[in-house]
Amino acid sequence: MTEIKKQEKNKVYFDLTISAEEIKKAEMDVYKKNKSYFNVPGFRKGKAPKKIIENVYGDGIFFEDAINEVLPKMYEEAIKELDLDVIDQPNVDIEEFNRGEDVVVNIDVEVKPEVKLGNYKGVEIEEVPTEVSDELIDNELEKERHLNARKINVDDRAAKEGDKVNIDFAGKVDGEAFEGGTAEDQELELGAGNFIPGFEDGIVGKNVGETFDIDVKFPEDYFSEELQGKDAVFTITLNSISVEELPEVDDEFIKDISEFDTVDEYKEDVRKKKTEEVENSAKNIRVSRVLDKVVEGLEVELPPVMVENAMDEQIRNMDYNMRSQGIALEQYLQMLGQSLDEFKETMRDDVEQEVLRSLAVEAVIKEEGFEVSDEEMEKEAKDAAAKYFADDEEKQEEMVKTMLEGNTEMLRDDLIRRKAIDFLVDNAKEVEAKEESTEE
Repeated sequence: MTEIKKQEKNKVYFDLTISAEEIKKAEMDVYKKNKSYFNVPGFRKGKAPKKIIENVYGDGIFFEDAINEVLPKMYEEAIKELDLDVIDQPNVDIEEFNRGEDVVVNIDVEVKPEVKLGNYKGVEIEEVPTEVSDELIDNELEKERHLNARKINVDDRAAKEGDKVNIDFAGKVDGEAFEGGTAEDQELELGAGNFIPGFEDGIVGKNVGETFDIDVKFPEDYFSEELQGKDAVFTITLNSISVEELPEVDDEFIKDISEFDTVDEYKEDVRKKKTEEVENSAKNIRVSRVLDKVVEGLEVELPPVMVENAMDEQIRNMDYNMRSQGIALEQYLQMLGQSLDEFKETMRDDVEQEVLRSLAVEAVIKEEGFEVSDEEMEKEAKDAAAKYFADDEEKQEEMVKTMLEGNTEMLRDDLIRRKAIDFLVDNAKEVEAKEESTEE
């Protein structure tokens, strides 16, 4: 039986004893796997007896590998026996050993912290609006008008706000060009605020074919630290001015852009889709607000390694996703002008909050004793399969079988977590939102 020697905060200390017999057997196994790598005079490669190899290379030549052969399984069994939820790799220290004797291995490892819940039933959160206004529907129609607008070139007047212009520009700071400060055939809508303050205003009143300079100042919070608060001069050539001719919103326009025959039919479809989007968004906002409220009441000392591990996991996922789109993480960091360590620091607060949220949910699961039945798991698998393979029953059956016969613990944990979150949201009380929250 393994026993915990002591526990300091989130670090647990215990010993494992590997018997001399186990070590002897493991050394023989290691010898058999590796004997062909040893050159011993008088013996063909792979034929030298274990004792001879030990005489030539040292008595403990197979000892370390033998320990590595036995220890991982013993460690996993001990973790399970002690019911430890470890969050980092263990530190391993072997006391002095003598041939033919048991070996004592000292282990210390960090585990998840103790979490004390505060109030988690009936927490108050600001009400999340879900109304789909007529203005929102009209905005969607307006987007379609702009997507289907005619572009008309204008060369008989100066540029004004609202125009689309095509420009070449070259910027300098202290007389020197800077990275990203030069472009050709750049499309820009005047008044949209897409460039730094003063840039678009400097083009207003200019005519096609003109080349001119404008003086601007980079914002103090500009993303590139090298340019923050710096004065710059941009030399600009105005290549063209254009305006949009927007189509009228009538039944003929609707027929051209959709499968519907009338404006009313199109608006009803947009309202239905937007309602679903808004309700899904509102659900996510409620979950976020409830979890943040529960976190506020937590008593927990968060181990730094949990945050570091979570950040590393997020960065690995980000790197994988970007590489699938042809962008390496290193390129992305260069674009940001940040090192990996600097980028991780920008993530730290959000990641800490996510870790705390996860610990809060785990504590609620433990407190409420949520469980998931086999029937619930089967239903989840069938629903997921029906979603992915709606028209292929054979593939649905294969997916269900894979989900229920594969890593069922992952499926079970996910369902239990969702149960706990639904429980928290269902028991939360929505109160009238502050004016600024409604606007946001």
